[in-house]
Amino acid sequence: MAQPTKPRIPGTVIFDGEQARKGYALNKMCYSFNERAAREAFLADEDAYCAKFGLNPEQRAAIAARNVLQLIAAGGNAYYLAKFAGIFKLDMQDIGAQQTGMTKDEFKARLVAARG
Repeated sequence: MAQPTKPRIPGTVIFDGEQARKGYALNKMCYSFNERAAREAFLADEDAYCAKFGLNPEQRAAIAARNVLQLIAAGGNAYYLAKFAGIFKLDMQDIGAQQTGMTKDEFKARLVAARG
């Protein structure tokens, strides 16, 4: 029996089983940020904390860049990545700006304009 094809949405990474396997270590690390001690350990020695969870070079580069879109491409799940983003006081407008290639101020202005 043929496998159904995955729907494609241009510019969107579908979080499926393949992405879940790819991002397991990254998501496990981000889940650990539920604990204050984990957030503090990450901030104290980011490289050691990433190594503890076995992040691959793609994931490590995305962490260092604080780039949520790269983290999604590297297998990150948005729910777990929110824990990572919160460490740096990034909110959904920061993430929206990254997704659209705008500054945060440009993105906020776009949202206001859309309300009419």
